Amino acid sequence: MITLDNVQKRYVHPENGSWFDAVLPTSLTIEQGEVFGLIGFSGAGKSTLLRLINLLERPDQGSVIVDGQNLVSLSPKQLRQARQNIGMIFQQFNLLANLTVADNVAFPLKIAGWSHDKIVKRVTECLDIVGLSDRVKHYPAQLSGGQKQRVGIARALAPSPHVILADEPTSALDPFTTKSVLECLEDINKRFNVTIVIVTHEMSVIRRVCQRAALMDQGKVVEIVQVNDHQIQAHSDLARKLFEEA
Repeated sequence: MITLDNVQKRYVHPENGSWFDAVLPTSLTIEQGEVFGLIGFSGAGKSTLLRLINLLERPDQGSVIVDGQNLVSLSPKQLRQARQNIGMIFQQFNLLANLTVADNVAFPLKIAGWSHDKIVKRVTECLDIVGLSDRVKHYPAQLSGGQKQRVGIARALAPSPHVILADEPTSALDPFTTKSVLECLEDINKRFNVTIVIVTHEMSVIRRVCQRAALMDQGKVVEIVQVNDHQIQAHSDLARKLFEEA
């Protein structure tokens, strides 16, 4: 489903002009229908690695294969089409404040050229899935943090993607709301077999919804951990530190 082959991302340091590696050469495979975590402390390279999957960040080397396509080799038009199969959920929701809930969810469908009737039907379906059918005409300012994130999930789900990328989707939420958002993602994964990749710094999130996770530190994957019955099997020093923080 998703294969990262020797991907690397470098940036110029804004203060001294030197190069630094946000992601060192990394190879990783994520299976179809898997909920996979990227975990580590701040600055570990988690979000950069996530954004390499849909080429919001273009790797300086390596290949990114999603659904059998190497995204790095695609033309801009082909990449836009490929991204319709990759939904994105953001930490700060990224909703358009001047649009209603329904219009926020419809936004990617309008860009993709869907007909009005198909958009209305799909928006209704997605808001029902995330439990927000009664908030269709509300604006983001009228919603709680958890409701905003559910709108974000519905928007990501709207084009019927094969993959959903979630960048710290619960870090701005309280524990109760976090639980409900994770349950929503879990439900979507089970009902539609959507592959979900979640960036987090919380072991509790990995334990709750993931089957596997890559532990990252200083731009590299330190360990791939297994999760069985909400129990994490990990051995590295980084894993122990994250357990202590959890």
